[in-house]
Parts: sequence; C-alpha cells; structure tokens
Amino acid sequence: MKRYFSRRVFLGGALSALAGGAMAGAPAVSLRPVARPEDGAARLAPGAAALIEKARLSGQVGFAVAEAGTGRVLEEHAGATGLPPASVTKAVTALYALDTLGPDYRFTTRLIATGVLDNGVLKGDLILAGGGDPTLDTRALASLAEGMKAAGMFELRGRFLVWGGALPFKRAIDERQPEHVGYNPALSGLNLNFNRVHFEWKRAGGKYEVSMDARAGRYRPDVTVARMQVADRRGPVYSYEDAGARDDWSVARGALGSGGARWLPVRKPELYAAEVFATLARSHGIALGKAEVIDDLPAGSVFVTHHSVPLDGILRDMLKYSTNLTAELVGLTATAQRQGRPLPLERSAQAMSAWAAEDLEMAGTDLRDHSGLSDRSRLTAAAMAQGLARARGSDLLRPLLRAHRMRDANGRVDRDHPVEVRAKTGTLYFVSGLAGYVTTPQGADLTFAIFTSSDSLRARLDTARDERPPGARAWNGRAKKLQQALIERWSAVHDG
Repeated sequence: MKRYFSRRVFLGGALSALAGGAMAGAPAVSLRPVARPEDGAARLAPGAAALIEKARLSGQVGFAVAEAGTGRVLEEHAGATGLPPASVTKAVTALYALDTLGPDYRFTTRLIATGVLDNGVLKGDLILAGGGDPTLDTRALASLAEGMKAAGMFELRGRFLVWGGALPFKRAIDERQPEHVGYNPALSGLNLNFNRVHFEWKRAGGKYEVSMDARAGRYRPDVTVARMQVADRRGPVYSYEDAGARDDWSVARGALGSGGARWLPVRKPELYAAEVFATLARSHGIALGKAEVIDDLPAGSVFVTHHSVPLDGILRDMLKYSTNLTAELVGLTATAQRQGRPLPLERSAQAMSAWAAEDLEMAGTDLRDHSGLSDRSRLTAAAMAQGLARARGSDLLRPLLRAHRMRDANGRVDRDHPVEVRAKTGTLYFVSGLAGYVTTPQGADLTFAIFTSSDSLRARLDTARDERPPGARAWNGRAKKLQQALIERWSAVHDG
C-alpha cells in the first residue's frame, strides 16, 4: 500500500539523513526559482540548496528535473555544467543503439567456409567470424561446434582462421585503469565471455595449483592463451606481460591465501575465442589445428550461424549489470551502422555525442567512450534530463532501466515508498550520478539527472592501483543520500 509524504518523511528522512561528511561550501550557483504551493507536502519539502549544503560533498553538484512529456525544465542547479556522468553514459548509449539499430537487432557470429564440403571433408579454409556480439560465450561456441558436426563436417583440410574486423580492436577500454581489472577488457569484433578468463587457485601440500579456463554454464574448457605463474614477491599482487600470442600473468604468492578465484581481462580476444572453439570442435572429433588471425574477411559461404538475443534484452542486462564491454560494443556497432564503416572508440563516442546534440538537443555532450569508464567524459544535468524526455526511444528505454529502490529514514529499502523511479546509476571514485524517470504519488511524470564530482579528490588518485582511496565510500554514500533527498523534494513540489 502506498504512503504519502509527511513532515517526518521529508525532514527526518531526506534532510536529517544528510548530516555529517566532508567540508563543503554553499552552492556556487543559485537555484532556479520554483513556484511552491502553500499547502500539502510541498510546503514541507526542504529547499534544494539546503539539501546540497547538508550533503557536505566537496566538489560540484549539478541537477535538473523536467517534465517527461515536454522536456520543460522545472528546477535545476548548475544544470549547464559539464560533469563526469560515469555509467549514466550507458543510458545515452542505449538510446543511441535503439534509435540506430532498433530493439529487434541481433548480433551474428558465423562459421564461413571458403571451399566445399565433400563427404565430410572441408576442402578449404574455415573462418570463425565475429559480428561484435557482446554476449557471445562458451555455450554459444559449443552450439556452433555442434552445428558444424550436424552439417556433416568431420575433417578440415584448409586453415582455421579467425576474424574480428567487424569492429576496431582495442587492447583495453581505458589504458589508465589497473591491468588486471575484469571490467576493463580488450574490444574486438570477436569477443568471448565478456573477454574475461577465469583464474582459480588452490593450495595443496604447500604449493598452489592454478587453472585458467573459459567457463560458461556446464562448459569449462582450459585455455593456454592466458597463463598464470605464482611468483615469490610481496607486490604487486598481479603483473602482466604481452607475450605475443598469449597473455602472461603472475600473482604474488602471499596474496593467495588457501584458495580462491577471480576473472581477469583478456587482451587477445580473437585467439581466446579460437582456442575455446577448437577445444569444443575437438570434443566432436574435429581437429582444426592452430588458429590464424586475419585482418580481411575473404569470400565464402556461411556454414553455421549463431544469433544473439534481441538488442533490447542485451541492453536490459547492460543497464542492470552496468557491463562496460557491452556498452562499448553496442555503441561501436551503432556508429558503424550510421557511418557505413567502423570507427575507433573515441571517434565513435564523438559520433554518439554529435547524435545526442543533434537529435536530442543535448548541448555540451562530450563523451569519450560508450560505457562511462573514462572520467574525461562530460555531460550536463539539464541536457540529460531533457534528452530523456525528447528521446524517440524513451518509451523503449524506460522499461529497460532498473527500478531504483528508495529508502526510509533508517536507510533501509522501502518497498512501499510512493515514489517510483527507474534510473541508471554511475559511480567512479568521488563521482556519482543518477538519471532516469520519476513517477510521483499523484502520477506526475518527470525526467531527471543528478551529477556529483570532486575534481580535487580525484586528482589525488593513482588510477593504476586497484584500491579504494580513503573517504571514497563515505563520499559516495553522501552523494546517494542527496540523490534520494532531491527526488523526494521534486516528488512533492512538482507532484501532479
């Protein structure tokens, strides 16, 4: 049952919850005047300036709230200031992809034969050709191997080739990130398991047994394209070396404990997919030999095909789990469709920024990637809130966004909260964003964006280290409390 606002909810929940935190000054930009009714919950709503001051966030705060039907901005603070959007960028990427590719678009991975199949023998080359599918996993490759056997092939006389040229190769989304973090893998037109390899270790008799595999579902094929050694050192925990045809990793013995596992990024995605596919083909008695990566795709006949699920399902998971690789590949694919050829990552992000500025009138949009991993991207709160309202695909985007759970005065999820929010979060160290749609208790339909960032605190970060800096958790917590307080304010002041 829905509850409506009271003085206790607003002043106890939204305002008091923001007490404490780091030093901060008063807002540098005055709030746009808002007509406030003299009765009802709106009269009890604390002012936005007071909420920002109570949040005590060193750095900048920018927000805007608009009518979903018209895009008219109802209230803003530093709404025209460009701030890092972090993973809120993925909402722009989703709109870009929906507008360009459509919700029913499917990625295709193909087996292509350059010769003829004669009595089970392929007299020619076999090509594993990627189509930019961000969701391709070991189970999908297993279905391709089964399809190859079902087609009657049992021997390859030519070469086994792999092609990832549908999209540009990039060894990491952001080169400034730690080498070993799984959220920053390589990009290619042929990707597998989100370009991550599973590293597992167990201590037995004073020694460690390590394994690297491409697990997905019931499949767990070992791989050699990524290798791990246990090193007698105190630090760093992980080190990486490009060994040409493989990724060479080492891990500090003292960091391993008795056992564990984690996902590591893959830097050789085409060779990774090729090795796993060859292993799966071998399980059907088909020997493919050593794979060769090619830059140009030769003519041939499609032998077996794997299709991804429709794009809207891929985007739903991308927005839910904030998957960086999916965002980059979807954005790159949309740009390739629009331009008639693939573009490098930053140029593709510029093309998406230009689309947002032209089609959604999102002035000041300057995105450096499609995922939000780069802190050099800039987006204004007013542009984001209005873009969400103007987007032709907004009716498609809203149901793909995750329900954002509001909390009670004690910080617990309030499942009966009268405000309904669907939004995308964005988080980097000392950067927090939230943007999406709000339905108020009386049914008013709003779009909003809230961006917070501290350049001074981020300037102290060592981005090559995978460690949470002091104060980051508390800063982020205060930013999230401010987000809820602002949403509750708008839901009262602009309700109905």
